[in-house]
Amino acid sequence: QVQLVESGGGLVQAGGSLRLSCAASGQIVSGYAVGWFRQAPGKERGLVAAISWSGGSTYLADSVKGRFTISRDNAKNTVSLQMNSLKPEDTAVYYCAANPRGSVPTQALYIYWGQGTQVTVSS
Repeated sequence: QVQLVESGGGLVQAGGSLRLSCAASGQIVSGYAVGWFRQAPGKERGLVAAISWSGGSTYLADSVKGRFTISRDNAKNTVSLQMNSLKPEDTAVYYCAANPRGSVPTQALYIYWGQGTQVTVSS
């Protein structure tokens, strides 16, 4: 089992920035990918960004390209999501998830989940 804990959410004005962090613990093995998903009220949860174990492969949804950056520090078992130029439509609960198979964009393979952190962007 892998435990994931998100932090860094909050309330920010449009155009502002937030940095989300995901800390992993438990039975961590090398090779797993980590993704950030988000779910807004009344909408399905979707993959926003993901990164491979090595960091050499990343995924960013079209809606966040140029504004969000994902990175990881395997020595600290943390993955960060830097969110700049935030828009009201970025408002959602953001979840960190781990995929032990390592395939970055395959949403169904993310089987370990954190509790989520709320991000609210005011206009």
